[in-house]
Amino acid sequence: MNMPDADGLLMADKAFLALRDLLTRGGLRAGQFVSMPDLVRILEMPMAPVREAVKRAESAALVRILPKRGVAVMEASPALIRDCFHLRTILDQEGARELVRAGAGSRFEGLRTSHRHILDAAREGITSELQAEAMQVDWDLHTALSEALDNDSAREIYARNRDRISVMQHSRPLLPDRIIPAMEEHLLILDALASGDETLAAAAVRNHYHQTLRWWGIIV
Repeated sequence: MNMPDADGLLMADKAFLALRDLLTRGGLRAGQFVSMPDLVRILEMPMAPVREAVKRAESAALVRILPKRGVAVMEASPALIRDCFHLRTILDQEGARELVRAGAGSRFEGLRTSHRHILDAAREGITSELQAEAMQVDWDLHTALSEALDNDSAREIYARNRDRISVMQHSRPLLPDRIIPAMEEHLLILDALASGDETLAAAAVRNHYHQTLRWWGIIV
């Protein structure tokens, strides 16, 4: 019986959270195949809740169930890369506009400092620790833009899309040739927000989107 544990979570819920964490942290890579017995072993949970977790992950477009074979992690195809980053950009642009309308575009000095730190460190040399820190700072800005919408439906869509992007990013993590430009593009977004110009802020978000697709090789 699938009873709640001491934390009040059903085993199936815990299994899904563990599977999602495994996927978004790169424990399973885009396009990778894993059998159900191996997944049970990796997650250290019984088969029944793992099966339910896999079904939920498939409904979230993170994996594809291959009957009698196992589970295939979502592919980082050019079409999916474009779709996911385009969706993020649509929501980020509106978040940027909301911040400007609210006169809140100049409140992100902490984020600006974090970006400058990454930028300075990257110019000295890239380490695996700096790559991980850069990815977190990258998401900190995008999260700030999405949260400006203050819309629960948009928040849910954004979170699901973020999970898919996170899986894809581990197939090609932020490399030295992308960390510096990405931080510079983010600083342009922060500058545009502080300027109080909605059009400029939205344009800076769109520019970041186009440069991201170029780095992925989707456009030239």
